[in-house]
Amino acid sequence: MRPILMKGHERPLTFLKYNRDGDLLFSCAKDHTPTVWFADNGERLGTYRGHNGAVWTCDVSRDSMRLITGSADQTVKLWNVQKGTQLYTFNFGSPARSVEFAIGDKLAVITTDPFMELTSAIHVKRIAGDSTEQTEESVLVIKGPQGRINRAVWGPLNRTIISAGEDAVIRIWDSETGKLLKESDKESGHKKTITSLTKAADGSHFLSGSLDKSAKLWDTRTLTLIKTYSTERPVNAVAMSPLLDHVVLGGGQDASAVTTTDHRAGKFEAKFYDKILQEEIGGVKGHFGPINALAFNPDGKSFSSGGEDGYVRLHHFDPDYFNIKI
Repeated sequence: MRPILMKGHERPLTFLKYNRDGDLLFSCAKDHTPTVWFADNGERLGTYRGHNGAVWTCDVSRDSMRLITGSADQTVKLWNVQKGTQLYTFNFGSPARSVEFAIGDKLAVITTDPFMELTSAIHVKRIAGDSTEQTEESVLVIKGPQGRINRAVWGPLNRTIISAGEDAVIRIWDSETGKLLKESDKESGHKKTITSLTKAADGSHFLSGSLDKSAKLWDTRTLTLIKTYSTERPVNAVAMSPLLDHVVLGGGQDASAVTTTDHRAGKFEAKFYDKILQEEIGGVKGHFGPINALAFNPDGKSFSSGGEDGYVRLHHFDPDYFNIKI
């Protein structure tokens, strides 16, 4: 399995997202310029210029016509995917950390960081079909708990919003009223900051990764803990195969410890675990810095990872990957 190295970013990667068809890969980094690549050969298609800060997150509409990006420049922008033009800019008083389109692409959930006097917040915006009619106002604003919310995603049928962040608690909110419905249990939940959260293809369960060196699999409706995957280093990114029962964890050490390790090889690896048996089945090495982003192609036949080293590595699985036996 030879990776395709995609060099287009000058700064560490923050987020990776495939479109629904799996032919395009969008990458966000701290260099202000989200980039789109061909997902089969790693060729760079184009960039989206306009942000003035690190871009933390993005999402692409179901029809691959629109891209939404959230940035540390305190804006969220809507883009035309094909032309690379800006369609609209939402302005906030603090950095935008997470964005996701709802099913149907008529709504978007956006989380903003605590900044000056502002607490963290979850905003729901209505996305107009015609961008000339787009407005700034929020349908709902949920004032967040203490600390940053690193990720907020839509629950089944857009009825709920699932959020997670620095206080290590996963919360499920009613997306109509903003009422808190459920919180993850302190005992079984994460012990440190939750860095990442990804949903299964069918939305029935989701995976969270944390700096407590573990990832956990949860039931979306009941918030019951199903599985825990333990590793030796903090987890920055998680992904779930849509095809096989595999979960992938990516991470690294704290910056203070980086200098003490072997400098020769790309030591940072994406670790594969069996989703059901919770056992490690393999790893893909290669990055020269912690892995900050992971994404599976919707067909489950390839995955990509983005690192602190500014590279995106695109891996097409070998045929023998599909018959790994434990």
